[in-house]
Amino acid sequence: MATLSKQEIIAQDIVQKIKFKQYNPGDYLPSEHRLCELYGTSRETVRKALAQLTSLGLIQKIRGKGSLVLDMQDFTFPISGIVDFKKRDQSLGHKGSIEVLNLESRIIPDDFSGHPLEEAGNSAYWTEYLRYKDDVPAVLNQEFLFKTFVPEIKTEDVSNLYKYLEEKLELVISYSTREITVEKAPADVCKILELTEGDYVAVIRSMSYLDNTSLFQLTTSYQRPDKFKFIDFDRRKNAARSKKNAE
Repeated sequence: MATLSKQEIIAQDIVQKIKFKQYNPGDYLPSEHRLCELYGTSRETVRKALAQLTSLGLIQKIRGKGSLVLDMQDFTFPISGIVDFKKRDQSLGHKGSIEVLNLESRIIPDDFSGHPLEEAGNSAYWTEYLRYKDDVPAVLNQEFLFKTFVPEIKTEDVSNLYKYLEEKLELVISYSTREITVEKAPADVCKILELTEGDYVAVIRSMSYLDNTSLFQLTTSYQRPDKFKFIDFDRRKNAARSKKNAE
């Protein structure tokens, strides 16, 4: 049986404390200095343990404040492999493209997938775009981008959305919560995805957050069942931040 490293022991202990409500959602963990004292170890080891918890979506580090415990009841997953669709398809050997169908201003709804929204009533950009995979309409995305964080966006920006958000607007995108269901597709979705009325689709509803835990994006994604593949999720790595850390 493999022996756990010190950082794994610390991470597991904190997980148990979160599980049994010693640390509740919305609480901050003790400071790194205090954790070093509690576990009798170095700051480097504590930071590795916290990084492990961050990658699991259990905590979120807030600059100047510490490590915030996230609400796992909302099924928090890391935002996982979010790259521009074109790059993703190329990496998988697919021929992909995006067609932007709509881009307009709309009011943020009162709730999303059963979650009441504090941002309801504020203005957002609503965009609808169709992703093709090997020339077949595979995914229809409908999403709100809150104008508080995205004050301007053009149709051409939607095709490389995360590049625009991170490089142009300098947003640090961190994690999302996702709900995945299988549902009968609405008639208009069937038409766009070239399905027969009454067909089922995979539906992914996600709420995406910045590194300060601010909600900035709501997405409903309708995916053809013959093109849908659930893999795994991983935390979004900001390209500029990764480059800086490597220097």
